[in-house]
Amino acid sequence: MSQPDAQPAPPALPVTFRPTRTRAVLLSVGLAMFATITAIALMLENLSPGERVSFVFTAALMASVLVLLSRPKVVADEAGVTVVNLTTTRRLEWAQILRVNLRPGDPWVFLDLSDGTSLPALGIQPGVARAQAIGDARALRTLAEIRGTGANDH
Repeated sequence: MSQPDAQPAPPALPVTFRPTRTRAVLLSVGLAMFATITAIALMLENLSPGERVSFVFTAALMASVLVLLSRPKVVADEAGVTVVNLTTTRRLEWAQILRVNLRPGDPWVFLDLSDGTSLPALGIQPGVARAQAIGDARALRTLAEIRGTGANDH
């Protein structure tokens, strides 16, 4: 389907792909929520010290969930790709990546791997910034095709 002449030039390495708008929103909301709940806990006169601590602890817990949701990224360098998802990090060599997929309706990029599995890469997701995600997926696909040996073996 894709013609070699139509492929974009690969980005300079190392390169990090992440949903920057989504990350900014999540971190901003987390900070605002933590500050608001903490301020309310300190302003309420009828709360005991233990109740105030529980308010702040709850605010920190909710903010930490938003920080966790802002964690995903995909880092490509000369040796391969590091996929950082919500709770896991996986390092791949270029030869392990057979294909980079972002189909219509996919929530994020999927990497087809040489071991027959597929790895979600949440660092490239078309949610808020669709054009950026499509460009990032194309750039990663171009890098995988140029640097990977897996696609040439089949």
